[in-house]
Amino acid sequence: MNRHERFPSANDEAELRYLDSDFRVVRPGGFVRCAVSGTAIPLEELRYWSAELQEAYAGPEQVLARVRELGREPKAS
Repeated sequence: MNRHERFPSANDEAELRYLDSDFRVVRPGGFVRCAVSGTAIPLEELRYWSAELQEAYAGPEQVLARVRELGREPKAS
């Protein structure tokens, strides 16, 4: 980071690359937005995302809503 760049704050939205079991920060920030609800999700609380769709979810209810929206059946455990 050089002197002309500013440090990201918790108020900045991060940009992430979602992987199968992890994510990589592309642009630093304090949160990402849920693809279903638009809710801000602090990075330290991010637990649900889709590597295939490259989107984050606030919780399991939003994951299920997206799966149903796409016409896919949830996988049985």
